[in-house]
Amino acid sequence: MAVLTPQKATRDDVQAARLSTIRREDIEDLLQLPGRPRISIYMPTFRAGVETQQNPIRLKNLLRSVQEKLEESGMESTDAAELMTPVRELVDDQAFWQTASDSLAIFRSPEVFRTYRLPAALDEFVLVNERFHLKPLFTLLAEDQPFYVLAISLKNIRLIEATRHHAEELEIPGVPHSLTEALGDLTRRYSQFQVGTSSKTVARSPIFHGHGTGEDNLKAEIVQFFNLADKALLRYMDRDVPVVLAGVEYLLPRYKETTEHPKVLDEGLTGNAEGLSPEELRDMAWEIVEPVLTADRRRAAERYGDLQGTGRASSRYEEILPAAHDGRIDTLFVARGVRLWGSYDPK
Repeated sequence: MAVLTPQKATRDDVQAARLSTIRREDIEDLLQLPGRPRISIYMPTFRAGVETQQNPIRLKNLLRSVQEKLEESGMESTDAAELMTPVRELVDDQAFWQTASDSLAIFRSPEVFRTYRLPAALDEFVLVNERFHLKPLFTLLAEDQPFYVLAISLKNIRLIEATRHHAEELEIPGVPHSLTEALGDLTRRYSQFQVGTSSKTVARSPIFHGHGTGEDNLKAEIVQFFNLADKALLRYMDRDVPVVLAGVEYLLPRYKETTEHPKVLDEGLTGNAEGLSPEELRDMAWEIVEPVLTADRRRAAERYGDLQGTGRASSRYEEILPAAHDGRIDTLFVARGVRLWGSYDPK
């Protein structure tokens, strides 16, 4: 079990993390949005220090390259400058540069203007084309697999949907958020026991004051509360996504015994999760869930090696492209930093 150790997180830190997020839905959206030409800009950015002053200068230089490429494609100079005006305005936007991540991606067309702060250092790159250049984002998504953190207590149930670089607390309809809400006013019986915690907020086993049916009833009510919460949560949770439980130690095995979610991990975060931000819970849970998420990737690589020479695995794009067109690819490995330009005609 990992121990919950709260860290200070400011509102600005939380906002910065959200701004750094790109989701699968964003990529699907960018693939379908109209408008030509489509401009893709990638640039590494400095997070802090005097080096951050180079960020707007780097963008300004890249915009010169975009202007040249647009003119080379046949666009009038004034039209190209007008198209890139929203991007150019970012150069002098001090508020925009106050929050930085490891890279910045900008997508622009006559109908689209999107900026994303990315949590990985990407090479500087500019492309003017009929499609947005999204390949650098595929690797980020492949490595940004989802997991849940379910923070449980008798007073609150919180579900955090997370990836390595994203965390969002979800509001799930129908979830009883407390024992009292689920089963009525049990304040009197709940106050009959106290849970002691150490100075490090690690929960000890509960100490019940009273004997017999009162204690047994309370235990049964806790199980019933967890059962009600679990049924409501499962209507919205993906059963293929791993779950890390967070809460005082005596509650975690009770919930694990109750839940019907098949991927609740044996190891959890023990301690008082109240007051911890989604980002803090994500970071603490990552040490537990990371080996689970990367295990699938390792198994896929091993399977690729095992299938070599059987006709069911290939590294030749002449075979991969038709298979992709026909929907016959189970797993695709994409090399970092490698570009192979062209288009595919199935005829």
